[in-house]
Amino acid sequence: LAVDLSGSMKIDDMELNCRQVNRLTMTKSVLYDFIQRRVGDRLGLILFADTAYLQAPLTYDRDTVSTLLSESVIGLVGEQTAIGDAIGLAVKRFDAKKESNRVLLLLTDGQNTAGKISPEQALELAVAKNITIYTIGIGADVMLQRSLFGTRKVNPSSELDEKSLQNIATKPGGKYFRARNSKG
Repeated sequence: LAVDLSGSMKIDDMELNCRQVNRLTMTKSVLYDFIQRRVGDRLGLILFADTAYLQAPLTYDRDTVSTLLSESVIGLVGEQTAIGDAIGLAVKRFDAKKESNRVLLLLTDGQNTAGKISPEQALELAVAKNITIYTIGIGADVMLQRSLFGTRKVNPSSELDEKSLQNIATKPGGKYFRARNSKG
């Protein structure tokens, strides 16, 4: 799992249990359920913003992965989004585990704005190493913004680079999904 911790993940455009929450809170909730259903699978956790780092190596210990995810905070490694670095780090970690299924689930709400390796370069490495990538674009399409001058509708996901996320997923045989809410 590669999870975006960039500054935009604090936008409160998600709803969880009938209350407004930020994107990271919703992501943690949905991933907690996903992780608990992965009985018999090894999971790892990569967190990324200005750069990517390995929070949990591949392990069968789902509780530890869940705990480390729940302890993650926005801005821990910066405010930008290094999608290429996250993919590159996953490729490196899969290389260390030859007998592993090679599937990366990458969750982000933005576009690549940082990092040492571009998403295109990282994608070429992933394709060469037979890594399947599933990307999930997070963020609502419409959000009401209140001010002294009234309420207006805005698109809080205007920075989401869906074209790039679709390419990152489909080229190595994965899929792109759009999460506009917790059900998505």
